[in-house]
Amino acid sequence: MSAQSITNGVQPLPDAAGTEVVPTEVEVTSPVCSAREASDTYAGYASTGELLAFLKEVLEVERADARIAARTASASSFASLTALMGDVHRDGARWCAMLLKWITHLGGGPSGRNEISYEESLAVSDLERVAFINQGQEYVVRKIREILPRIRDDRMHADIREMLISHEFNISRSNNISALRSE
Repeated sequence: MSAQSITNGVQPLPDAAGTEVVPTEVEVTSPVCSAREASDTYAGYASTGELLAFLKEVLEVERADARIAARTASASSFASLTALMGDVHRDGARWCAMLLKWITHLGGGPSGRNEISYEESLAVSDLERVAFINQGQEYVVRKIREILPRIRDDRMHADIREMLISHEFNISRSNNISALRSE
């Protein structure tokens, strides 16, 4: 590519003493339009690998939380806790499906790992399970907040943002029930 002058068409102007000043000619070899060719990561967006790692990690937490919430809902004798955990379970199933959709879209597959021990969570009280689920939900919220500004795809961004709002709402509801039950 040949260099272009940025003074083309600029007329000399007089300075304060009335002397005509000719603009300095500057040569450029990189037109602004080439920015379009830069990668998303160069522009600060998450790479496909980063997105897949995030989606898979969050999927593991969602699967565990949904499973524990379902068990807590079926075992609880408190109507408000049963309703909340039923909602958390349905949300978890919804988010698992959404996460799997994006993992597949990006060419990945689920990790198949589930490091969160379901059996251990069942050995504790309902309130302790709610607190455990809240920890998972809070972890997901932190991870979403870290990556959300770096998601370039508008549809994925909208899905993940909706998941964030849902988790924040469920955390608030869980905190309210925990406060009532602990009194």
